Amino acid sequence: MVKMSLDAVQVMSGQVKELKVSPSSNGDARGSWEGKEEFDPNQLELTAKPKPPKPENAVTVAVSSRVLFRTEREQKVFEQKGVEEYLRYQIEHENEPFAPGPAFPFVKALEAVNTRLRELYPQSEELFDIVLVTYNHAHVGIRLINTINHHNLFIERFCMTGGSSPIGYLKAWHTNLYLSADAEKVREALAEGIAAATMFMPEKLTEVSESQLRVAFDGDAVLFSDESERIFKTHGLDKFFEHEKENEDRLLDHGPLKGFLEALGKLQKKFYAKGQRLDCPIRTYLVTARSAASSGIRALKTLRAWGLEIDEALFLAGAPKGPMLEKIRPHIYFDDQMFHVEGAAEMGTVAAHVPYGIAQKYSSQQKMSSGK
Repeated sequence: MVKMSLDAVQVMSGQVKELKVSPSSNGDARGSWEGKEEFDPNQLELTAKPKPPKPENAVTVAVSSRVLFRTEREQKVFEQKGVEEYLRYQIEHENEPFAPGPAFPFVKALEAVNTRLRELYPQSEELFDIVLVTYNHAHVGIRLINTINHHNLFIERFCMTGGSSPIGYLKAWHTNLYLSADAEKVREALAEGIAAATMFMPEKLTEVSESQLRVAFDGDAVLFSDESERIFKTHGLDKFFEHEKENEDRLLDHGPLKGFLEALGKLQKKFYAKGQRLDCPIRTYLVTARSAASSGIRALKTLRAWGLEIDEALFLAGAPKGPMLEKIRPHIYFDDQMFHVEGAAEMGTVAAHVPYGIAQKYSSQQKMSSGK
């Protein structure tokens, strides 16, 4: 199993495979900093951009700068030389764009969906709205804006907190999803009822669709509560199957990412209303270790009772998720267990960890017992 760094966006060893992005400088030690590409402000094309939607009408996705872009080199400067040298370094390099990070393809896919929605509903504000969240000082904003323009991203909303926690701002933005490299801030967001996950850079990146957003979810402790997983962890598989059979007609409680799936479903229905179900640019997946016959019915009944459609459901009965995710090629996969996140990343999938539920307790116990 590939080893994951404690710094969520430290790159696992290996080569980037098939990600189509603009060339740019980055903080990767493997990347060349000779002959760096720089901006020519005189050549920037100023084109009319659509007005961002009101936060209360939009599906708001907040992403940290450390997962949207590759900032490993800058992070090392901060850790080794302190904040003043870090700020000086950023200002000196503000005309050098950051390279894309693990959240970049996901954000590009959100923007592709927005393009389609604006074509169908020109006056509607039911769109994805991306907010860039960073602990950086405002001085670093110039480099971030230059990078966003370089990559032709439509991100008008920034939240630069100068080292303060962004959680209060996330609530003010009506955030539907928060993606960060900081596991502690992700836990804070979850505690406040905000869907959140920690992102990691896999050792390779599989090419993903540029026209269809694909989002994959684990079931227990992600879409659903960890009720059933608690039975499995404390009493074993047989008791788990027995519990699910006895409670087949009782709905599972909601998990931390249910609201984000609801938001995706709401936008999907706008395409269905225009007769575009078969050409919908949003596709969702349930990828669960549950067995279909033994424990799948309760999960499907719960989704149906919630009024949520999932486009594809894969019940793997304990089989590895990585190979299935490699075939799906999602822009992001959410799971509550690092074992599955690592397995997905090993196969080239951008996976995000949802630190919620009983699995976190067992993970901590395993680290303590192994001396880690």
